[in-house]
Amino acid sequence: MSVILLLIPLSILLATCFLWAFIWAVRSGQYEDTCTPSMRLLTEEHEPRSAKSKSEFRGDASAKD
Repeated sequence: MSVILLLIPLSILLATCFLWAFIWAVRSGQYEDTCTPSMRLLTEEHEPRSAKSKSEFRGDASAKD
C-alpha cells in the first residue's frame, strides 16, 4: 500500500514533466513545417563533379596544372 502512495505522486510529476516538454516543443517551433525538410531531400538535384574537381578533392598534383 505504501508503494502506491509513492508511485501516484511520482507518475503525476512525470506526466507533468512530459506535458511541459511537449508545450515547450510546440512553442519553440519543433512541429512547424514537418513536410518540407523530407521533400527537400527528394527534390534537390546535384550536378556531378567534373574530373578536375574530383582530382583536386583527392589531392592529385596533376589536376592543379
